[in-house]
Amino acid sequence: MAVEKGRSRGRKKNRTGMFHAMLFLPSLFLLVFNYLPIFGIVMAFQNFYPGLGFSKSEWVGLDNFQTLFLHPDTWPAIRNTLIIAVGKIIGNLVLPVCFALMLNEVQHKVFKKTVQTITYLPYFLSWVVLSGILINFLTPGSTAESAGFLNTVLLKLGLIKEPLYFLGDSRLFRGTMILSDIWKNFGFNTIVYLAALTGVDTTLYEAAAVDGAGRIRQTLHITLPGIAPFIALMTILSIGNVLSAGFDQIFNLYSPAVYSTGDIIDTLVYRWGMVNQQYSLSAAVGLFKSVVSVILIAGGYKLADKYAGYRVF
Repeated sequence: MAVEKGRSRGRKKNRTGMFHAMLFLPSLFLLVFNYLPIFGIVMAFQNFYPGLGFSKSEWVGLDNFQTLFLHPDTWPAIRNTLIIAVGKIIGNLVLPVCFALMLNEVQHKVFKKTVQTITYLPYFLSWVVLSGILINFLTPGSTAESAGFLNTVLLKLGLIKEPLYFLGDSRLFRGTMILSDIWKNFGFNTIVYLAALTGVDTTLYEAAAVDGAGRIRQTLHITLPGIAPFIALMTILSIGNVLSAGFDQIFNLYSPAVYSTGDIIDTLVYRWGMVNQQYSLSAAVGLFKSVVSVILIAGGYKLADKYAGYRVF
């Protein structure tokens, strides 16, 4: 008996050691590519030149942050980031919840699975691919006959008199970014909320039906309250993305014509750092964004713990 117990403990130790060994490469990857580069934030406090390196570049303290907040491009970029990010957060919450509620009422399994699959497909495509699709879909064309699909439909229906520049008109660009992001993530978010709906106690619907409650009342008084903690959790956790409006999407779709409403913090960092080679200034912008994001995420977790009962630690 003692021998069997010893063998069992030995097998458990070997299995545990194997799992620890499997974590070595991912941990090394995180260390090299996620944590070691953090020391580069010292660049934000220097007048950094690649040829001089960190040790010989001039130390300027908070001068880069002063330049950042006095620069005429900074506050428009922050404003655009907040408007686009908040629009995406609201849209990616409200529309998928409504669609999940409607799809949950569908009894035909094949139709339900087909709709889920079709709406889920864009989520797997990168913005590099989707940008090419959207450019062709939204293009105004050189003539009305060569306009993209959306402009052609709107012209045929008589809703517009001439093609719209969805990606070249600063008045339309923000809305285009918000709606296209919702379209991309729509299927994934819907499936997440469909999964939450499976946790609602079905006996409550039976009791409500006996009391004469229709589907709308059941949705308002049983379904929505049942998934309310989950909705609150998803909303609170998304607060950390307020300063992340989606670099991949906007970088692939914007142009100088829409800088006034489409330039965000991430594209500003790219332009200052990679194009203009103002490495210290771009590092200061990145550090500012990171500090604010950490504060928002920490506050979001506090709110999640208070209102949704969700704790990380």
